[in-house]
Amino acid sequence: MITRQRLAAGVCALLAALAAGVAVPSTALADETAVADAPKVDLVLDVSGSMRARDIDGGSRMAAAKQAFNEVLDATPEDVQLGIRTLGADYPGDDRKTGCKDTAQLYPVGPLDRTEAKTAVATLAPTGWTPIGPALLKAAEDLEGGDGSKRIVLISDGEDTCAPLDPCEVAREIAAKGIGLTIDTLGLVPNAKMRVQLSCIAEATGGTYTSVEHTDELTDRVNQLVDRAADPVVVPKDVTGADACAKSPTLKSGLYTDREEFGKQRWYRVDVLPGQELRASVSVVADRRVDPSYGLLLRAVTVRGREIVRGEAAGNGRTDVISTGLRYPKAELDDDEEDGVKPAAETVCLQVTHSFSAASGVKTTPGLPLELTVDVVDGPDTASDVASFGLGRGWWLLGVLILTGFLAGLVWGWLSRWRVAVWRTN
Repeated sequence: MITRQRLAAGVCALLAALAAGVAVPSTALADETAVADAPKVDLVLDVSGSMRARDIDGGSRMAAAKQAFNEVLDATPEDVQLGIRTLGADYPGDDRKTGCKDTAQLYPVGPLDRTEAKTAVATLAPTGWTPIGPALLKAAEDLEGGDGSKRIVLISDGEDTCAPLDPCEVAREIAAKGIGLTIDTLGLVPNAKMRVQLSCIAEATGGTYTSVEHTDELTDRVNQLVDRAADPVVVPKDVTGADACAKSPTLKSGLYTDREEFGKQRWYRVDVLPGQELRASVSVVADRRVDPSYGLLLRAVTVRGREIVRGEAAGNGRTDVISTGLRYPKAELDDDEEDGVKPAAETVCLQVTHSFSAASGVKTTPGLPLELTVDVVDGPDTASDVASFGLGRGWWLLGVLILTGFLAGLVWGWLSRWRVAVWRTN
């Protein structure tokens, strides 16, 4: 996308060239404008009759969605083209054929007029059917054109009521077109069947499924997804971890995706030079029904099996994604060690283990999807900084605070004694 700074720089360059009498090649401006098109987001909202239910923070699901949309519209980045599509908003009757066509563009995808968009949202009232499949097909058409990122954010409180047009198959069809469109789904007060369907829709396009039960959760999650559309697109690299460090792949800094079977481990290797810091994080997605209470462990281990550092997280069935991370700063070599010696990298083994277990009757293969981020950066400047990892260079501030407290105590004690002495004299 073209930022104001880049546009200004291009204009200044053009004026300078004209002033100097230099011919500007016709491709100069084309190169400047040949950047990624603006990202596009289509918010697809379920306005079916079930949205009347009053089980979100004491209000209706529709009221929660409206409040969330208004806050999202206020926070939408200027460079994001945003639209709103509805499903089940207009037809209140019982004719299935008509009800399954009930999807409309409430606000067109394009530059955002916040007042106009909020006015459109205010008119919504829970009405009819839940044609998720037809709405996704239309939303994909809403986002056609341009090379920028494209994202559909679907918010629903129930399953599709227009089968056999299976919305999961619709999502796979959209993904097969190779247009780089991601579908993220959010379930309001979800049930097991809806969770399976919305998870399948998201997984088909590399998106995410999130269950939400409160208005602020809905607002925060939609804001995150809209902001994510404006971020540079980073495509994770497929990698296959091993069952032991010695057989594992060596990773560079980057984003990786893998699958881990239930009850198994995944191992990876990273080379870290003296003076560098390894930062790693992992997320595992429960893309199917799992038993409550689970955990995630990420360990950094030497090639000989000694643990260096670990990151842990636990869940209780209320979340669909669990994440943890770790940091390992490797101290620099001493000056006498560096003379004439090329520093050798240390091989750090990363072990990923989760304790999810599939619910009864649920398939255990393939394994749960995991996303691993590896970043090797320049570490702290000195060994002493490494030793004080966690406080960084804040030791001096801690010392100042201790000294200040000590002096303040002495002064207060002296003043107290002086006041007592004066009181006794009087």
